[in-house]
Amino acid sequence: MSNDPISDMLARIRNAAMVRLDRTEMPHSKIKVAIAEILKSEGFISDYREEREFPAKLTVYLKYGRDRESAIAGIRRTSRPGRRLYVGYQSIPKVLNGLGVSIVSTSKGVMTDTAARDSKVGGEILCEVW
Repeated sequence: MSNDPISDMLARIRNAAMVRLDRTEMPHSKIKVAIAEILKSEGFISDYREEREFPAKLTVYLKYGRDRESAIAGIRRTSRPGRRLYVGYQSIPKVLNGLGVSIVSTSKGVMTDTAARDSKVGGEILCEVW
């Protein structure tokens, strides 16, 4: 068990992508489902599935392109339990000049960096994906 469940989720996705697995499983939580929904809508994963019976788990299905190249080139945890990173909507950084996406936890829910800028709401930058 990890002290940081979001880092654990990102590490599982990164490791599964490096060894070209079709899917990876992890313990279920609402914030992980919100992150998986954003990854799916942005095209980084193909799908995800929630299983609520005990033990509740989340299955993430990875997406690959030609030559089994992963859709996720990199994934990094930005805000950590030891160093939280909060920003206003004006200072949300762009990932690779807009080629990647930041996932931000705001008062209006978990959303992408562009959605947070459009809604004019800041928050905690959870991770960056490119």
